[in-house]
Amino acid sequence: MLDLQGLRFRAAFFHSLRSFFVRQQFLEVDTPIRQPLLLPELNIEPLASEGWFLQASPELCMKRMLAAGCSRIFQLCNCFRKGERGRLHLEEFTMMEWYRTNAGYEDLMTDCEALLGALLVDLEVMTPCAVFNESLRVSGNSGSGRVISLHPPWDRLSVHEAFARYSPVSIEQAMAVDTFDAILVEYVEPCLGMERPLFLYDYPVELGSLARSKAGNPQLAERFELYINGIELANGFSELTDSQEQRQRFEQELSLMDEERRQRSRMPERFLDDLAHLDRAAGIALGVDRLLMLLMGKESVGEVVSFAPVDF
Repeated sequence: MLDLQGLRFRAAFFHSLRSFFVRQQFLEVDTPIRQPLLLPELNIEPLASEGWFLQASPELCMKRMLAAGCSRIFQLCNCFRKGERGRLHLEEFTMMEWYRTNAGYEDLMTDCEALLGALLVDLEVMTPCAVFNESLRVSGNSGSGRVISLHPPWDRLSVHEAFARYSPVSIEQAMAVDTFDAILVEYVEPCLGMERPLFLYDYPVELGSLARSKAGNPQLAERFELYINGIELANGFSELTDSQEQRQRFEQELSLMDEERRQRSRMPERFLDDLAHLDRAAGIALGVDRLLMLLMGKESVGEVVSFAPVDF
């Protein structure tokens, strides 16, 4: 449970997040936390609620808002994913998502750089005890007190380059035997964003079911993840807006689920219908608790939420 000083810092942090997007002329929106269906994503296990589901992400509804005419929207909300518990995971966590029409994943990278810069300025004013000076001091697992420069532009590394540099096997080998995620977590992620934030970009298209294929290289998806101190903070991509291709990718996701999950899932037809009215767009999800953990110099996300599971 956060003490009074921690609650004040968290409140200032939330205020700064919202203020940044308001200044950028984004519209703040809210969507239902409890929904009858979620996007079929194999790697996310939803939490059930009386036959419906607690949202794993507001993505489905926010992209429908884009299709209905919104151009720049953001949301700060609670999300839920079953079984996610650990130093960097909670089953209930806070997400910041924003979406833009007429934009691609590189525009989102620029947004991230600007957002972190604005947060540092705001938090120094609102919390005088915090002095960032365009850098972030992180304790890390070993308590080393590493200083990470947040001055843009940040580093960029393609997924293929990252595997060639840090992985014991090639990305093709990892994909062939379904060990991509395990190798990414064990060998690649601990090396990312250790001196300055890093964008890991251009994932294999199989790992970006909602992302647009890269122009000129359809084997890659225009997807990136943001890393600081070896911690993944955000996942963004150029949106796939071809409803027929999206349907095919959802069918592939559903085919890989076990029978129980497949029976609980169904094709999001209204989402696909709306997607047909959406042109070029990009969207991103930022793990708010993880970012706050880094800013507050804590070791786990459970230390920066108002109440963690251990507080009950």
